[in-house]
Amino acid sequence: MTTVAARPTGPGRTRRGRRAGRRFAVAAAAAALLLLVVLASLALGSKPLAPGQVWHALVAPDGGEASTIVRELRVPRTLLGLVVGPALALAGVLLQALTRNPLAEPRILGVSAGASLGVVVAIAVFGIGSLAGYVWFGVVGALLAGLLVFGIANRAREGASPVTLALVGVALDASLGAIVIALLTVDARAFEEYRFWVVGGLTGRDAGVTTQVAPFVLAGVLLAGFAARGLDALALGDDVARGLGHHVGLVRLAGGGAAVLLVGAAVAGAGPIAFIGLAVPHLARALVGADHRWTLVVAALLGPVLLLSADIVGRLVVPPGEVPAGIVTALLGAPLLVVLIRRARVVTA
Repeated sequence: MTTVAARPTGPGRTRRGRRAGRRFAVAAAAAALLLLVVLASLALGSKPLAPGQVWHALVAPDGGEASTIVRELRVPRTLLGLVVGPALALAGVLLQALTRNPLAEPRILGVSAGASLGVVVAIAVFGIGSLAGYVWFGVVGALLAGLLVFGIANRAREGASPVTLALVGVALDASLGAIVIALLTVDARAFEEYRFWVVGGLTGRDAGVTTQVAPFVLAGVLLAGFAARGLDALALGDDVARGLGHHVGLVRLAGGGAAVLLVGAAVAGAGPIAFIGLAVPHLARALVGADHRWTLVVAALLGPVLLLSADIVGRLVVPPGEVPAGIVTALLGAPLLVVLIRRARVVTA
């Protein structure tokens, strides 16, 4: 006679069910909020458009003013926000988990500085003056900086531990930053071009920039998904993670590689935008807990919400001019992080 195993019952199963239901609800709400922000990004600016005008411009462009504004100005920057926002947020989750540091953000591995150096070299050495031209240099600079950090950290006695990664990354960030400043002080033209990029934002970027950085972001997302379950184990310590059957080095390599790809692509395309990689992971954990599979999903939805909201605010505060999204995210992200900390809802990785 075949014995059928009984399903788990009782308060534990009920709590797990409620937790799963709450997480689904949070993810659905974040997705709905993202949809609203995308619609607002297409409709709002120095010249507001009605939803009907936006829809008509998308499905039946007539070459009029509304169609030109939506398709040539607002769609490209919205698409870039949908790529860069998740990249920065996911990278923040990964870096906070890998370094076990709740204050870790995309600069901690020196990747942002590597992207900055790549951009400056493209402008100052190769004379490239277009964003679409030097975005590749930013990506390559970020990747090389990430590889250098992991290479140096692995040569330490304890290997690429969280502390070693953080220390090497901070040192490299300072060193590359000094080289960037040195190059800019001797090349005024490079400084003028770099000044536009380093503020961080979505304006002035065409669809070609999104196309260039999207493959790197996609690769980073896939690696992050692969590392997600292992990150939960790493939070308990390397020995416990090994005892649970995880290959600690492989998990750390996948998570670090994902973070480097995500940060490099995002910074190369939109500049070093602050606070998304720091604040969004804490907000996601406060909403769904420390399970990295859920944290990554919710962070990927909330990252573009914050970035596109900042971009919208920047368009509206000083019309017809604009405040770059990088400035607005710093102004919005700092109070958000302070509120989370004061409410004691910041959950460490």
